[in-house]
Amino acid sequence: MKKILLVLLFASLTIRAQVPSPKSHFGFNIGDNYHLATFTQTEGYLKKLAAASNRVKLQSIGKTEEGRNQYMVIVSDPSNIRNLAKYKAISQRLARAEGLSEQEAKALAKEGKAIVWIDGGLHATETVGIHQWIESIYQFTTRNDEETKRILQNTIILFVHANPDGQELVSNWYMRKADTLKRSTDNLPRLYEKYIGHDNNRDFYMMNMSESTNMARQQYIEWMPQILYNHHQTGPDGTVVAGPPYRDPFNYVYDPLLITGIDALGAAMSSRLNAEGKPGYTMKSGSVYSTWWNGGLRTTAYYHNIIGLLTEIIGDPTPENIPLVPNRLIPNSATPFPITPRKWFFKNSIDYSLSLNYAVLNYATRYREEVLMNIYKMGKKSIDLGSQDYWTMSPNKVEKLTEISGGNYKKKADSLFTVVYKNPQTRDARAYIVTADQSTSGIAFINILIKSGIRVEKATKAFEVNGKAYPAGSYIVKTNQAFRPHVIDMFEPQDHPNDFQYPGGPPVRPYDAAGWTPAYTMGIQFDRILEDVNGPFETVPYGELQKAKPVFATGAYYSFSTSDNASFTLLNDLLKAGVEVSKNASAFYVKHSAAAADILAKATVKTQALSTLPADVSRKVGTKRVGLWDTYGGSMPSGWLRWILEQHHFDFKLVFAKEIDKGGLRSKFDVLIFVKGAIPGLRAEPANEWDEKEPVEADIPAEYQETMGKITATKSVPALRAFLEEGGDIITIGSSANLAYHLNLPVKNALVEMVGGKERNLPGEKFYIPGSVMQVTVDQNSPANWGMAPKADVIFAASPVFKLSPESISRGVLTPLAWFATEKTLRSGWAFGQAYLQDGVAAFQAKVGKGNLYVYGPEVTFRGQTHSTFKMVFNQLYENNR
Repeated sequence: MKKILLVLLFASLTIRAQVPSPKSHFGFNIGDNYHLATFTQTEGYLKKLAAASNRVKLQSIGKTEEGRNQYMVIVSDPSNIRNLAKYKAISQRLARAEGLSEQEAKALAKEGKAIVWIDGGLHATETVGIHQWIESIYQFTTRNDEETKRILQNTIILFVHANPDGQELVSNWYMRKADTLKRSTDNLPRLYEKYIGHDNNRDFYMMNMSESTNMARQQYIEWMPQILYNHHQTGPDGTVVAGPPYRDPFNYVYDPLLITGIDALGAAMSSRLNAEGKPGYTMKSGSVYSTWWNGGLRTTAYYHNIIGLLTEIIGDPTPENIPLVPNRLIPNSATPFPITPRKWFFKNSIDYSLSLNYAVLNYATRYREEVLMNIYKMGKKSIDLGSQDYWTMSPNKVEKLTEISGGNYKKKADSLFTVVYKNPQTRDARAYIVTADQSTSGIAFINILIKSGIRVEKATKAFEVNGKAYPAGSYIVKTNQAFRPHVIDMFEPQDHPNDFQYPGGPPVRPYDAAGWTPAYTMGIQFDRILEDVNGPFETVPYGELQKAKPVFATGAYYSFSTSDNASFTLLNDLLKAGVEVSKNASAFYVKHSAAAADILAKATVKTQALSTLPADVSRKVGTKRVGLWDTYGGSMPSGWLRWILEQHHFDFKLVFAKEIDKGGLRSKFDVLIFVKGAIPGLRAEPANEWDEKEPVEADIPAEYQETMGKITATKSVPALRAFLEEGGDIITIGSSANLAYHLNLPVKNALVEMVGGKERNLPGEKFYIPGSVMQVTVDQNSPANWGMAPKADVIFAASPVFKLSPESISRGVLTPLAWFATEKTLRSGWAFGQAYLQDGVAAFQAKVGKGNLYVYGPEVTFRGQTHSTFKMVFNQLYENNR
């Protein structure tokens, strides 16, 4: 017996000896103060681990936006590693639940392994995330205690690197100082994701970026984990870590098993820390995080029946202090084990994170079959609900009950319930039909569904439903599938409850957005089908992206629509090739030539052959010299627009405050674009905890010094006024509408009230719209809006709304471009007091000297999602000479 134990001990020591420790590779222990690992170093370490251990499989899941490998490290017992294809197939079958009986599912659950996703580094300045990830991989690769072995036998851990580019940037920036006491991740010179920085956790239903596309494929098409753990920073003051369970509201499309699953894992996580004597875990009302919103790495998972976990932990390689926060020192259900003020080290955060990972994996191990069966049960229930009449519970139905009952629910309760909850016209859709006869945004929308693992069908020939004809190539998305919650969320409006701190009090801010509905913001034409629908349909293989097929015929002239965003890609390609293009309100026109025909034949936009040009084609299209504002450290809204412009083949140059302040802009640019956050208000805004102070220029590498500085009223605004007066055009989006006020244009804030004879902004108790979809009416006759639909769904997030001087409108100085036409313009989300918007102007054009100022209050390029309003910017980026 002693010999056997000695052999096992020797084998254990041999494994650990063969696998290099972090210190042997990086030169320091993970968690050592003042040290961070770069991605280049990490990549080398991962390769060493994979070569040394039979518990590890290293896989690149794709390239990042900067061209690095994005790795997933699969860790499990060697016997599981040898059979990954088998366990992946079991996970897929249980998650999709298609054609699978409960008995078959139980057999698969008994045979399968729990698949658990643990990531790190998404927000690269949150340095605990990627370093706990490195340490956890090492620990699970080398430890041989009973708990670790049991976990490895029963689970397959997907360790996913969420942001390699960011790790490289942040770690190099921190480590550049030889003096450890001067090391800091503050004042990064650019965004830690090439285009969108922190918004990389806002891209998981659109998947515009390479990294989110790579991860979504593993989540929803390949591995379909039952549990997903997303590590973040930072915890609320006076705590160590915020985690599940989360505060209300949760989204009403979820299966209740999802919510109770989050709660159960949250209990396991907090209990583990408590048992180990690690105080400072807070949950529920102890933090701001909820489960309402779709779009984050862990939140989009909810709509796929995956138990998504988020923790926000404190910690930095530079030691810090846990502050004294008196109200955090009272134990309660949100914070049962408060932490007292103390010094806090990086290693403390790594240890806590490792404990939390063990808590999650231990839960998945002990309840392996239940975890596997529950994702099947949620998927099967979704299939069943999509196959019958069903009414999702939501606040608007409660409001309807109150309205028709007058508050007297006891009287005729059964009939009241039936009127609202069994109304045939308000039942959930069984399917959505996205007609082929629309812009290429239709295919872009279908592709975000396909990338999310949604089952999509395509019509092989024309068909008819409820008397309406649809062409071949139309797409049918049925709700009788496992990921029904995600399908509904992509097509239907979100119905956020009125959520106030107390009756009559201020609103409780939602975490991120209250409404988003991409089918609306992308301008998709679709029909809700309330009955089962069948026809000449073929199922698109999971994950197979769709492409628009060129439609091209030879003629003397060609036309293509001004309403399709892809038309601007084509237009830019033609102009760069020297092809002459003209336009009217509905189309662009090109005379036949070999060069034109070659480009047009490859385009995804439908083109028409013409023998002659229409009589009203009088505008020749030319290019403009475009400048896009950005700032030191990088602006996320600017980064999103930079990505949009690149996708549509626009040429442009980034312009920073220093260059603007020098003046002479008209000699360099024809149009300048200022996104949200560029132009300051008339009054200085109070500083908040997230604002970083402008760094000292001497501390910044020379290559970034020209990007420093801020737009100011004293230097920048006069230069911009001169630019306009000399014939330049300026586009402002969101809060940069402040420029109109700096220029003293006859424009006022429409969202004010009179109190004591003075105007003040409407308080949140009267008007509050936190990131929702609103509808505006559009002036289609204005060339600025050519190609737009008569109404547009826009993202409204504390957006400015305007009241224009009637006299200035009549004189042609100001021209309304879009406005809120009625007292009810909410399309999706939460709009308390929305009647205040009625007749308010959402966008306008102002003549300033020889130039034009185009002002857009809503976020018309929001996160690369709002396809239906991109043209509001695109149209202004060309010369349109008569």
